[in-house]
Amino acid sequence: MGRNGVLVEPYQRLNEVQIEKIHQASLSILLDPGIICFNKDAAQVFGDNGAEVEPGAQEDSWLVRIPEKIISEAVSAAPKVVKLGARDEDNCLVLDGSEPRIHFASGSEANNWLDVDIEPFISKRDPSKEMAFPVFTIRKGTVDRLAQAAHLCEHLDSWDSFLRTVNIQDDDIDDTNKDVNKFFASLNNTTKHVMSGLTDLSQLENVLKMAEIIAGGQDKLRDNPIISFITCTIKSPLQLVDDTSQKAIEVARRKIPLVISSSPQGGSTAPITEEGMVSQINAEILVGIALAQLVSKGAPVLYGSVPVRTRLDDLNDSYGVPEFSQYNIDCVQMARYYGLPCYSTAGVSDVEVPGIQALVERLFSHILVALSGAQYIHYAFGLLERTNTFCPVQAILDNTHIEMVKRFVQKSDFTDDSITECLEQVRRVMGTSHKLYMRFVRKALRSGEIAPPYPFESKGMTDETMLRARERMDEILSLPSCHMDKATVDMIYQQVPGLLPRLRS
Repeated sequence: MGRNGVLVEPYQRLNEVQIEKIHQASLSILLDPGIICFNKDAAQVFGDNGAEVEPGAQEDSWLVRIPEKIISEAVSAAPKVVKLGARDEDNCLVLDGSEPRIHFASGSEANNWLDVDIEPFISKRDPSKEMAFPVFTIRKGTVDRLAQAAHLCEHLDSWDSFLRTVNIQDDDIDDTNKDVNKFFASLNNTTKHVMSGLTDLSQLENVLKMAEIIAGGQDKLRDNPIISFITCTIKSPLQLVDDTSQKAIEVARRKIPLVISSSPQGGSTAPITEEGMVSQINAEILVGIALAQLVSKGAPVLYGSVPVRTRLDDLNDSYGVPEFSQYNIDCVQMARYYGLPCYSTAGVSDVEVPGIQALVERLFSHILVALSGAQYIHYAFGLLERTNTFCPVQAILDNTHIEMVKRFVQKSDFTDDSITECLEQVRRVMGTSHKLYMRFVRKALRSGEIAPPYPFESKGMTDETMLRARERMDEILSLPSCHMDKATVDMIYQQVPGLLPRLRS
């Protein structure tokens, strides 16, 4: 059981010699200059297992030099297949590091939510002409909007896994109750896998208790991990952060799937050259994987690569440049080199609103990173203005475009029998007076072999793409929600503190 994804023939930028050179460069980085560690437990774990640890230049910091043996043993210990479970097990994902089978997810926890309304406008030149155009409004992320995004995820076929889309900023939300409410709002509105970061480590047990209740107990949660966590343990360049390292340690101890994520910016917090960026981010991810395995051998981890490139005019991230896709494809190859499932990045636009630039930037990375064979591609739905804004209408568009990408990248599977059938078609058509193949199209239509028409196509001289996408969004949001049953919700509210009463209904 589970969502199939699409198996691809992976595109590779690096040859075997280059991959080995990147690996060796990463190992050299971990020895010299090593890692600056701001977490005492992590420093002790590395020291107890053979790393050279000495006091750092800053208070409560340590310089950690990590030998190759620690890295190689950690990579060997990490599971090569990681299951991301789901409320409906037909929606679970099985990520095999040796199999380039792609899945798409959302992500970012953006602060902004972008609404798209369609309003009529009258031409100044010709008042008889009235046209409908999109009008954009920025709103803040809330629990209700997070629930709407999860509801969209449930009903969009290309959206394989729900990774929190917006930062919930309601007046009754703070760090002490944010985690339980964002997980509850997500889990209560989609039967697909739910992934998120952890705001406050003190809430880990409450989130796990919620997941155990939904899954049917601790053992069943271990077999069907309906949630997973992301930790950006490294602050680039090469610094183990105190709080996120502690979160990684505690999640690993519980053997819940964990993304070891790093997001250096080429040109500021990492070299801008391809080989420099990939050598550094690979070293940073390997440190997080090693920490998780030293704490809890066999802890399920994903190789989490989120490399970006700096804009040279304002030092913001730039996702639309070709280097962004180059970095990511290389990281997918490094994950495959280690046999680890890869959490990669595609589908982000630098522009603030949906439109031509957003479409070009998103499709460019969607196609290339999908071809690389990353098992879990996040950021794929709805993100604009880098990762600052989530737009549900853009997510609707992305769902269709990703379906097109999936059709494009899937391997051809024709057989000798199908070739024989085609030859028979040619002979039959050439024996007719009309010389047309239309009678044979119906079978391909019914089987889904050929793509349907673009669902947002415009009529006449007006671009109605946004209007059609907005209509589709409204249709989906009007569908019944896939909420958990009342008994499960009641049990969660009885045992998990901090949940907002208004979410119960």
